Amino acid sequence: MYNECAQSQLVCSGCRNLLVYPVGATSVCCAVCNAVTAVPPPGTEMAQLVCGGCHTLLMYIRGATSVQCSCCHTVNLALEANQVAHVNCGNCRMLLMYQYGARSVKCAVCNFVTSVGASASTTEQKFST
Repeated sequence: MYNECAQSQLVCSGCRNLLVYPVGATSVCCAVCNAVTAVPPPGTEMAQLVCGGCHTLLMYIRGATSVQCSCCHTVNLALEANQVAHVNCGNCRMLLMYQYGARSVKCAVCNFVTSVGASASTTEQKFST
């Protein structure tokens, strides 16, 4: 049976409180801070991440490459779970593939552990699978 009172949720763009709204609404006005938050179109996939600056839970439209926190204004990279990166082994130079965001990767050929991250950013390449 169809529920005529179907509701959905989103995070307030002003105060970060959870807002409940009727399905079909195009925007929601927060009762706490009066900020008007746009409702994503129906069928839009949402994702979440924790802000690296203030540790606030952020909600964003899946596929975005970065998300700016409305609390501390930190710009956070929004990396999908299926993104991988490549780096050459620090010992034998074999091309290694690893989950993007990892701190190190162990070579299966020579067992050398190559550090990745900010210091390896010149040799690191990101690919989406």
